[in-house]
Amino acid sequence: MTDTVVEAPVIKARNLAKSFGKFQALKGVSFEIPLGRIVGVIGANGAGKTTMLNAVLGLSSYDGQLSVLGLDPSKKRDALMKDVCFISDVATLPKWMKVSEVLDFVESVHPKFDRPKALDFLSRTKIPQDRKVRALSKGMVVQLHLAVVMSIDAKLLVLDEPTLGLDIMFRKQFYQSLLEEYFDESRTVIITTHQVEEIEHILTDVIFLKDGDIVVEAQMDTLTQQFIELQVAPGKEKEALALNPISTGSSFGKSTCVYKNQDHETLANLGETRRLGLADIFVATMTGEPQ
Repeated sequence: MTDTVVEAPVIKARNLAKSFGKFQALKGVSFEIPLGRIVGVIGANGAGKTTMLNAVLGLSSYDGQLSVLGLDPSKKRDALMKDVCFISDVATLPKWMKVSEVLDFVESVHPKFDRPKALDFLSRTKIPQDRKVRALSKGMVVQLHLAVVMSIDAKLLVLDEPTLGLDIMFRKQFYQSLLEEYFDESRTVIITTHQVEEIEHILTDVIFLKDGDIVVEAQMDTLTQQFIELQVAPGKEKEALALNPISTGSSFGKSTCVYKNQDHETLANLGETRRLGLADIFVATMTGEPQ
């Protein structure tokens, strides 16, 4: 009989905390991220998203326990960065370098960089290799950064608002390239973004952060089954409220209620129901008070 091999989590955090003076950016959160997942870390500004990612990347100190690819990022960052790549809206490539020189540099410092793969990706863009980074549009800079990252055989890719400020064409191309040319079951991707609607179709898991705490940690297919919005039929408002919605509102003059883990048939008797998208689930979770 063959024993089943259980993969260790790519990231394992226990009571992860970070304070800036009296401000608690992370309040002792615990979570695990398995191999081969695309995880969306969603939260309002100041929720703790970037603080969490900085801890994972070894860019800041923290309290609690944190293991990334089996390493402590605060002590083994150099070793960790051989298997981790990072793209941020504020991450900058050297502006004085030409595109070809960026590839030269990465090739000289990273043993897992595949230059032919990067050149193949760039051949499908409008980025000239003899142009300096400072002369590229923001969209081109992101494409160049993506070409470099996708050509490194990394196990973990961290994306912090990677398409912020880009037009919709560049954003769609970015995520399409990510899915088709980078992600597979041997890699893990973590994404933070405010453009939730554009990434929900690629996510396998989500983490909702609020004021430094994790309020939701779930697989996408489970999460979308849990939440239902009811457009309440006239005269059924009292019955709808008695079922303890997590949030209420109105739409086209009718009362609406959002429920978590409520019987679908019961709700259908009170009006029209619909499944919620990730953005609506996030808003309902952040603004509502579970009963």
